Amino acid sequence: MPKVIQVRDVPDDVHDALAATAAAEGLSLTRYLQRELTLLSRRATLTVAHNMDVIRRTQHEVQVQVDRATILSAIHEGRGVQVECRIDVV
Repeated sequence: MPKVIQVRDVPDDVHDALAATAAAEGLSLTRYLQRELTLLSRRATLTVAHNMDVIRRTQHEVQVQVDRATILSAIHEGRGVQVECRIDVV
């Protein structure tokens, strides 16, 4: 069954840009956002699956098991991101 999602505190310029893009494509803002959220969820699912495959293949090739926290720490370090609080979901 479809769910309702409510997004609060959207800046005016973001709302205006989304509404303008929707109108330019002949869609209501709701229909435009539904389409974009669907595409985003599919892309995220494919990205996670791809990343998991790369990790598994790499671990197999180098015969090493690296935990998730170490991988995320290396990614954040490589991106120059400081993480103040990390929550790991098992």
